[in-house]
Amino acid sequence: MTAPVLLVIAHGSRDPRHAATVHALTARVRALRPGLRVETGFLEFNAPSVPRVLERLAADGAGEVVALPLLLTRAFHAKSDIPSVLREARTRLPKLRVRQGGVLGPSPLLNTALEQRLYEAGLSPADKSSTGLVLASAGSTDPEASAVIAEIARELRHTGWCAVRPAFASAVTAGGFPRTEDAVRALRAEGVRRVAVAPYVIAPGRLPDRIVAGAAGADVLSGVLGPSPALARLLLARYTEACASAAGASSERLSA
Repeated sequence: MTAPVLLVIAHGSRDPRHAATVHALTARVRALRPGLRVETGFLEFNAPSVPRVLERLAADGAGEVVALPLLLTRAFHAKSDIPSVLREARTRLPKLRVRQGGVLGPSPLLNTALEQRLYEAGLSPADKSSTGLVLASAGSTDPEASAVIAEIARELRHTGWCAVRPAFASAVTAGGFPRTEDAVRALRAEGVRRVAVAPYVIAPGRLPDRIVAGAAGADVLSGVLGPSPALARLLLARYTEACASAAGASSERLSA
């Protein structure tokens, strides 16, 4: 039996670095799972679009697709945009079975990728106890997404960092969290000796650039998560979960 196609759905950006990073990540996923068909589709700005990819898969005779949002939290795109695009595709392409998988976060693998980027930027595990960390997300008006970022910051605090503060690049977010530069200043005011900013974003773009600008007063700025090995493994883990969920649902129908 042919395995479902893995379709990674990214938002897209006018910034060419965004699509390049997404394609590098999906290439790493392919390298980890030879034989699995892995496709990339974008909601806007970049090609190919999600509908075009699904049309091509249907024309190729693919039977089933697992669509994974390349998102770290469940916010507007995961709850509205992507389900809408997939519903429309199911109507137009009735022979193609399309299942939406879960968002990537939260996950220990994301924390692993985040800390690896910090070590690549010059920190070492021994520096954690004297370093205040700003967990800088793009930001969302969705309370659920904001709460997830706050919880990840609390979890990271228990892994050895002397302080961890959530922050957002966007000025309008649910939860009233500070912007990156405000969180950096707050840690300085508390007497933290070293401040590091870790972008909790996958690819470069307009909002990640705001994080970079806001990190001007920090000692260390790590790179975006990008095509990290941990992120590629996480995509495959979410794919496996979605496949298992589909198999479980089929078994329940057969036994009913």
